[in-house]
Amino acid sequence: MACRCCQCGSCCSNMGTVHAVIEERGDHTFVVRNGYSGDVKEVRVDLDKIALFMDASSIAELPDACPFLRFEAPRVSPAQSYENAAFKGKGKAWCTVHRTRPEICRDYCCWRLLILDSCGRRVGRVMHRRTFVPDTDELRRLWEQVQPTLNGLSGTEWDDAVIDILTAAGYRVRR
Repeated sequence: MACRCCQCGSCCSNMGTVHAVIEERGDHTFVVRNGYSGDVKEVRVDLDKIALFMDASSIAELPDACPFLRFEAPRVSPAQSYENAAFKGKGKAWCTVHRTRPEICRDYCCWRLLILDSCGRRVGRVMHRRTFVPDTDELRRLWEQVQPTLNGLSGTEWDDAVIDILTAAGYRVRR
């Protein structure tokens, strides 16, 4: 059951409290320290993202953002669906050190199942194996009603049942 990234930037917009640049080595190479574990890692800006990295204006309003997060210019209108939109009306989010990113970033899983309303806006997600995270009270109430019916189901059976329930309730679910 794979994790997916919709490149909204939500997760990395608060990682500046985790990743601190402790050394700049030149040639777009940096040493970062994980504020939780103390781990130290050398990262390098991906060659195809140097221009994007050089312009930090896209994260200027996000003081706690990872120092390597950048947003490209928006290509969609705010009225378009969540599937194509990005965090706070910005364009797609990019990790400019994706190829050499720290382990904590490699291990992060945003969602396995993405739950959208009829307009395509995110209203919830399933993370990890069965962590159901509703973003609305309506979805939370529905989940509280149906969750007991899912006990005893295995991996794909559970996923299929959740998708069937949510689809019947008018939601769209992306794997």
